[in-house]
Amino acid sequence: MPASLKYAIVERERRYLVARLPLGISSTKEITDRYITGTRLRLREVRESDGTVTRKLGQKVRLTPGPEEVACTTLYLDDHEWPLLSELPARTLRKKRHLVEADGWLIAIDEFPDGSLLAEIDGGDQPSDVVPAWLEVVRDVSNDEAWTGGGLARKRWSCVAESPRG
Repeated sequence: MPASLKYAIVERERRYLVARLPLGISSTKEITDRYITGTRLRLREVRESDGTVTRKLGQKVRLTPGPEEVACTTLYLDDHEWPLLSELPARTLRKKRHLVEADGWLIAIDEFPDGSLLAEIDGGDQPSDVVPAWLEVVRDVSNDEAWTGGGLARKRWSCVAESPRG
């Protein structure tokens, strides 16, 4: 049965490894993602620079064979729901997300513990391969499963099946 899009937002993201953070960073957030074992679900905690914390439960359903088009559904969690769901076994991925605004572009660049930088450009309804010259792209990884959040949590900087206390 095809995925229902009734409550979902479709993302058409392109992902690029980049050489360095460009000028124009408008904000930086600390993100912890917990990919729940055996599911398509992700718990996300976002810590803003002003101390605001947002916690969400998300699901991504692929609309195409590759990772470039997904339907995303999100529920916001309160202080009672978060600890209950955090007990589920998961792989954890931590990153800093820098939002860059320059020349009419808004680009999210994730910085990982080893210094790798992954830029995400949302293609909207009209995806394009155009990238700004100032982005300093090293490689296009849009179709590389290893560079999706779940792929990174499985293979790179994750804490395997950790509990929220450890």
